Amino acid sequence: MAVLTGHPTEISRVLAKWIKQIRYEDFPVEVVQEAKRAFLDWLGSALAGAGKEPGQISLTLVEELGGNPEATLLSNGKQTSCILAAFNNGVISHIVELDDVHKASILHAGAAIIPAALAAAEKVKADGRQLIEGIVAGYEVGIRIGEAVTPSHYYYWHNTGTVGTFGAAAAAGKILGLTEEELVHAIGSAGTQAAGLWEFLADGAMSKHLHPAKASMNGLLAALLAQRGFTAATKILEGEKGFCKAMASEFDLSKVTSGLGQGEGYKILENCYKIHSSCRHTHGGIDIALQLRKEYSLIPEQIKKIVVRTYPIAIDITGNFNPDSVYAAKFSLPYCVALALKEGKAGLREFNDLNLNDQAIRELISKVTLLEDAEIAALYPAKWPTTVEITDNHGNQYLGRTDYPQGDPENSVTDEQLKAKFRDLTTSLHSLEKVEILIASIFDLEHVKDLSGMLQRERSES
Repeated sequence: MAVLTGHPTEISRVLAKWIKQIRYEDFPVEVVQEAKRAFLDWLGSALAGAGKEPGQISLTLVEELGGNPEATLLSNGKQTSCILAAFNNGVISHIVELDDVHKASILHAGAAIIPAALAAAEKVKADGRQLIEGIVAGYEVGIRIGEAVTPSHYYYWHNTGTVGTFGAAAAAGKILGLTEEELVHAIGSAGTQAAGLWEFLADGAMSKHLHPAKASMNGLLAALLAQRGFTAATKILEGEKGFCKAMASEFDLSKVTSGLGQGEGYKILENCYKIHSSCRHTHGGIDIALQLRKEYSLIPEQIKKIVVRTYPIAIDITGNFNPDSVYAAKFSLPYCVALALKEGKAGLREFNDLNLNDQAIRELISKVTLLEDAEIAALYPAKWPTTVEITDNHGNQYLGRTDYPQGDPENSVTDEQLKAKFRDLTTSLHSLEKVEILIASIFDLEHVKDLSGMLQRERSES
């Protein structure tokens, strides 16, 4: 990778220069592998979300609007405009809450970035190597901008909708072959469209799925416009009325470019994968609840008290003690801990209406206390720690802690675990033979010449 430098007031140009220069041939082996893992993980989540209500609503609108056949809709294998494909594939990416996340930026990178990268790649008939370049570029840019504005930005803004737009523009711009100057303008147009507010949580609404969809669509749109000479702010990040000053009470612009192009510290290597089908802020609590349940053979009737200590944002986002829908339950730390203790798992199938109204789970929720912990809060967002202390009816106490939920690089999942997750999410939709062919194709992505063909074969017999 080339070493890049730039004045702090030229951040978009520094990013554009880096995006333009990177090449598949220069990537370390582990970076290529991580891009494949990210693609597989994203695709499994998207296919699992395709049949859910928000995805079906989105699909009916996209089909009604129509579009030139440029890119594949994962929901039905048909083709539409690249813009609408990125939109609908973005919607379905984020529905089952099993898509990836990056800790320090709090960005679900795959859901926002990969639909744009894939749609751009299909439009210009790019190959697997070009797709990998786009994914790596998108993750790097999106994560770095997320790190610069987190955590203050995250209080009101859903990073996946906001900084994900920058990542999508970078990914699409790389694949479309934009010039350095065009990339600057793509970044500018991405920033002026970046949005996504947390207020949807108050209603348990579908807007969360709209956030990665619009990030993906708007990032791709920004790149396509820039390619045609459409200009934008050249200082969208650092300008007096730019993204950072408008949308974060505290930010550190140096995080956007510091170390960019130096060594092999690609941000995609920091990617985290989900095992539990819920908000990532609940995963530490689920991990420890499962560990204590197994280690001490705990059953709900034996439990008198559950104390969960964590960082403030986890409580702010997931402090709901009375979720009234399956989706709201995924954003309830008390519910997720209770579900893990009762069912011994918190996967896609465990989040259902029966468990939502299960009296044993509701009784466990009433025994949960959530506490902010100053020592834990000081470690966030570099770490997402949680402790769980369970007291039984005899006064015995059982304590566990994790700084790294399962799926973090420090507590990683293997390729085989990701493949098993993909099978679990897709074998009810497709034959096992087709699933295995698709897995093999993705892990051989650098040799795939026809991305549209790969995706359409995946749907051809379903």
